[in-house]
Amino acid sequence: MKTNRAVRSPGGLSVRLDARALTVVVLLLLAALTASVVLIGTGDFPIPAGDVLRTLVGEGDPGQEFIVTELRLPRVLVGLLVGASLGLGGALFQSISRNPLGSPDVLGLGQGATAGALTMIVLFSGSANQVALGALAGGLVTGFAIYALAWKRGVHGYRLVLVGIGVSAIVTAVNGYLLTKSDIVDATRAVVWMTGSLDGRDWDQVWPLLALCAVLVPLVLANSRGLRMMEMGDDVSYALGVRVERVRLLLMLSAVLLTASATAAAGPVGFVALTAPQLARRLTRSPGPNLAASLCMGAALLVTADWVSQRAFGAEQLPVGVVTGVLGGVYLLWLLVTERKAGRI
Repeated sequence: MKTNRAVRSPGGLSVRLDARALTVVVLLLLAALTASVVLIGTGDFPIPAGDVLRTLVGEGDPGQEFIVTELRLPRVLVGLLVGASLGLGGALFQSISRNPLGSPDVLGLGQGATAGALTMIVLFSGSANQVALGALAGGLVTGFAIYALAWKRGVHGYRLVLVGIGVSAIVTAVNGYLLTKSDIVDATRAVVWMTGSLDGRDWDQVWPLLALCAVLVPLVLANSRGLRMMEMGDDVSYALGVRVERVRLLLMLSAVLLTASATAAAGPVGFVALTAPQLARRLTRSPGPNLAASLCMGAALLVTADWVSQRAFGAEQLPVGVVTGVLGGVYLLWLLVTERKAGRI
């Protein structure tokens, strides 16, 4: 049964909509928002969902307003933005490489951002803002190195993945070296940051990430047609009028910025960028990058994982990166077995 619909405006513009994909996006968005309301109400001072909603629209009592807007809402917003950034960045890399393993986790961008953060922690004892800037710079440098090393009359498929794996191994070794050169205080601080956590996140992390997403998300979605054409091969894309290398470079830069900024805000939260696009594609059953669905899936996954990290282990609260790492590792093993059975690896 066909689910595509063409919507035409009075001016003559037409947009093709996939009814199933649109439904999945709406449901994932509702799931992410519902999980956010539940998470805001969760804690040592539980707040019913109805009171959370009233507080968010300015009708709560002063105590609830302080707990919601100052303590819990910033953490949830960072979780939503980080998850959305990782989901969208993962979808871009997987589409550009035409490989389900072509995610920032595998390509080494998270490790590169970690190297930048460790440099600021170990060598300069930097503040939280300096660590975040170091992570952003480390991700950008790593992304540029991968692109430059993978270039050979363009950047294609498995070459990008293989170069990324090699760069990831090198940067991981550098990170290990930095840890061995740090004192016990800096090493403890670095290990906590490397786990990936939303603890202690406030409005200082929300606004820069929100501003970056406000610029990059519309830019990426505006180039989604070119990305879809590129999945059919460069020759076909050139024939259809797509400026392939320009679009590829723009989207790769956007993906690197999204991933590095998410890592700067919450640390290297593993496997969200790998799993979100694949889960979104299986739900939409639609070819192409599924950018909007991946974005919403990433946000829903990370907020749900944060709730699990706080509530599923009793009094023990785990960093969200531990939960996503365990779940993502299981998914990666399943994906590798599936790809091997299909003869693609």
